[in-house]
Amino acid sequence: MPLSEYEQRVLEQMERQLASDDPRLANTLTQRRRRPVVRFVLTGAGAVVGLLLLILGAANSKPWLGAIGFVLMFASVALAFAMPRRSAGPQGVVGTDGKVHRPVRRSVSKQGFMARLEARWERRRDQGGR
Repeated sequence: MPLSEYEQRVLEQMERQLASDDPRLANTLTQRRRRPVVRFVLTGAGAVVGLLLLILGAANSKPWLGAIGFVLMFASVALAFAMPRRSAGPQGVVGTDGKVHRPVRRSVSKQGFMARLEARWERRRDQGGR
């Protein structure tokens, strides 16, 4: 069942509000995740070759060949399940004056979890009160 005009307007308004409140989250939700096929083919082939080397090393009583096979197989599987590197993503927020305001990066280790949450809450309250 299609949405009514009112529901579409409300949905668009909610999307704009999300984009203005939390641009990083909005960007993450709108990105399409591409899975590189070549990466999975290469890691699959590496795992198969590693398994074959492991079996050959065990069958021929050559532990060094089995160890190489195990390392290759383990590295291939770890690479297949590792998260790909993130793209740069948004670099800041465009203000009402048209300039890009870049967020100030603070050291995560110097602040506690609750202090970061409180600071984020205060920033959102200050932005909402304008």
